[in-house]
Amino acid sequence: MTSAQVTDAPEEGYERGLGSRQVQMIAIGGAIGVGLFLGAGANIAKAGPSLIFMYALAGVIIFFIMRALGELLLYRPVSGSFAEYSREFLGPFFGYFTGWTYWLMWVVTGMAELTAAAIYVNYWFPDIPQWVTALVFLVILFAVNLISVKLFGELEFWFSMVKVTALIGMIVIGLGVLTFGFSSAGDTAAVSNLWEFDGFFPKGIGASLMTLQGVMFAYLAVELVGVTAGESEDPEKTLPKAINTLPWRIALFYVGALTVILCVVKWTEFAPGVSPFVAAFAKIGIPAGAAIVNFVVLTAALSSCNSGMYSTGRMLRNLAESSEAPRVFTKLSSTKTPALGILVSVCFMGIGVILNYVVPEKAFGYVTSVATGAGIWTWLMILVSHVLYRRAVDAGRLPASSFPAPGGAKCSYVAIAFLLFVTGLIAYDKDSRVSLYVMAGWALALGIGWLVLKARNPQVAERREPQLEKVG
Repeated sequence: MTSAQVTDAPEEGYERGLGSRQVQMIAIGGAIGVGLFLGAGANIAKAGPSLIFMYALAGVIIFFIMRALGELLLYRPVSGSFAEYSREFLGPFFGYFTGWTYWLMWVVTGMAELTAAAIYVNYWFPDIPQWVTALVFLVILFAVNLISVKLFGELEFWFSMVKVTALIGMIVIGLGVLTFGFSSAGDTAAVSNLWEFDGFFPKGIGASLMTLQGVMFAYLAVELVGVTAGESEDPEKTLPKAINTLPWRIALFYVGALTVILCVVKWTEFAPGVSPFVAAFAKIGIPAGAAIVNFVVLTAALSSCNSGMYSTGRMLRNLAESSEAPRVFTKLSSTKTPALGILVSVCFMGIGVILNYVVPEKAFGYVTSVATGAGIWTWLMILVSHVLYRRAVDAGRLPASSFPAPGGAKCSYVAIAFLLFVTGLIAYDKDSRVSLYVMAGWALALGIGWLVLKARNPQVAERREPQLEKVG
């Protein structure tokens, strides 16, 4: 297989149908998902107001990761970018491992989103079993996903617009309650709620740090903009803009929204399994407010699951083009979507339906911990690839990117250390430790798969020089 095939083949047949408006909103919407809307409830109960600081700290690291990815994307924008960069800078095995692990991440994230959607529907219809709702949504989203990339982008644009508008509305209403004291929450709403109930770190710094794994899960989809690189109309303009707006998105939607909510409602009134946004609106007493917010967060969960199906189909196709998955996954449907890859991914997401049937109260925790483990590996590969790319640029072996990360590789080293620290926290926590067992089993299975691949086709393990394309 030639180098031209390695870089070009994953993009053959795809439409460059995602415009700037759509890429921007996919990037914004990717940062607003079930981890914020549902997972924040459990984390508030564990850490109190200090969760705000944890989101801000993790947000800085996420920005380092995204600027590293941005530099790589503008050096060589390809579909399945994370696997391609791992393949180029660390070798074929790492490209294979990263591609399959990113696929796993989105499959289990899809399970989490289905679980969250089922929990939200429970708000209106408590008698419907969670697994039934999860199954119905899985089938509907699969049908929706077999469409053109332009229509996918348009749907995600409006899904994300709903999330963004709702969050801004929540912040404005919360500030109104704080400023003017209206509603049933007005008498107790105060900025001092952030420290009056046992301080800013009510359970101690250790308990606050333990929420980092859940916080990192909330940020998992931000790298989705990298998957859109092969289908963006003008990656040179759209990708830097999408990445550079990340700090204000985190500041507004995570830090800002949580700060306002925890000022309006005391942190002691939040409980695991209940969206803090729904609980806050119920406390404020706005007519149908909680139901409206519940609809918005349901939309957010379904949007994220829809994005997951988009990602997994394209990652399987990238792996197939590199002979690291069955060649049948290279085929596109008449609507230019990798339909078979999406179908197989949806079948695996169906495991989430089974979890909702067997252990509905623990399903969300299980799948989020596994998704976080897979996501951390993906981010580590982006950072390590970036460090190696910068070394190659400094040595004159590769051309410089038009979108260099600030601080060069230094920020990538900081982010690598942080991610290793979070991995240590996951190992320390008995509830989330299961994700490391799953990842160990996953690594063993991929290792065996690699040996089989090499035995059948020794060329798959050969390192190949990428073909560079002019961007813009």
